[in-house]
Amino acid sequence: MTATVVTGMGVVAPTGLGPREHWERTMRGESAIGPVTAFDAERYSSRLAGEITAFVPADHLPARLLPQTDHMTRLALAAAAWAIKDAAVDPAELPEFGMGVVTASSAGGFEFGHRELDKLWRKGPEHVSAYQSFAWFYAVNSGQISIRHGMRGPSGVLVTEQAGGLDAVAQARRRVRDGTAAMVCGSVDGSPCPWGWVAQLAGGRISTADDPARAYLPFDVDAGGHVPGDGGALFVLEDEEGARERGVTSWHGEIAGYAATFDPPPGSGRPSSLRRAIELALADAETEADAIGVVFADGAGLAELDRVEAEALRAVFGPYGVPVTVPKTMTGRLSAGGAALDLATALLALRHGRIPPTVNVSRPVPEYELDLVTQPRRKPCIRDRWWLVVRAASTRPWS
Repeated sequence: MTATVVTGMGVVAPTGLGPREHWERTMRGESAIGPVTAFDAERYSSRLAGEITAFVPADHLPARLLPQTDHMTRLALAAAAWAIKDAAVDPAELPEFGMGVVTASSAGGFEFGHRELDKLWRKGPEHVSAYQSFAWFYAVNSGQISIRHGMRGPSGVLVTEQAGGLDAVAQARRRVRDGTAAMVCGSVDGSPCPWGWVAQLAGGRISTADDPARAYLPFDVDAGGHVPGDGGALFVLEDEEGARERGVTSWHGEIAGYAATFDPPPGSGRPSSLRRAIELALADAETEADAIGVVFADGAGLAELDRVEAEALRAVFGPYGVPVTVPKTMTGRLSAGGAALDLATALLALRHGRIPPTVNVSRPVPEYELDLVTQPRRKPCIRDRWWLVVRAASTRPWS
């Protein structure tokens, strides 16, 4: 079985549009977390977010799509177009069912849905957009991307919250291994509206700090929750042999290993299965723990969840056994899009041989025994990341 490689990448993040801007700002340690601007958040207990503020939809999408799409879908359409262009693949030149799309979503088009429900309440049903019938739906990104690019191959959507972006990539890898020529995959997620905000606050894991530099501190003694955000990344996956046949000579990396497990119910007294997920992913990649160059951690930012993750990492890699970083401290947690953005950042780390920092964390919990990267660090031979394992490939210049 030949490798499944990443031939295209599109990034839409609070830290920048496109891989270059996102990487440069990330390596400078520039946080994009600040007061919410998408709506008036003063009445809510949490008022900070990682928002994408530089995206102008009309600059990237045809006018006909604007009235029928949510903010999240517009971002996803742009990221998909950039990934396809980066891969230099034309769906029309592939077999009719040779290219599909798998995305992940936690919220769907909440902003669109909130706006139309507000119209229903204030003005009546005749003022509600007909596009409300699908624009709110969690599968809308996959649908809109496949329609815009004429992709009729196997497609779908996954709803697995923070893990969604990686699950979508893994599902796409399965499709490529089954014979699909190319797959668009990943996630762009977020819900910057009062409806989505209240839904996130209900989980009780959002930071209530008003200082952006102290709001999201994973693995820190002052950890008090995370900051939400919007954005993510989409990729094009292909079989290495098929990519070479169409003239591709370099790519961003290889999806080498993957695993997913379920934790036991809260209060059951049974341990987390995170360690098993890591070990299964390493086994799938036929890679030993001592070959791992860096871990892009989940970094929940809550003491109990951070402790569980630190225990799993320590059990697999040993105390201080591998560099650990959480660059999402600069963007916030982007729901399903956060995992996809982590993957994009990991691929960029492979290319540049550098580890991005975990900003603002100044007092890591000593008992965790983690080699937490809080300043940019050179690592000339970064090879893999946990849970979904990627391998480095030959260097390609950015256009």
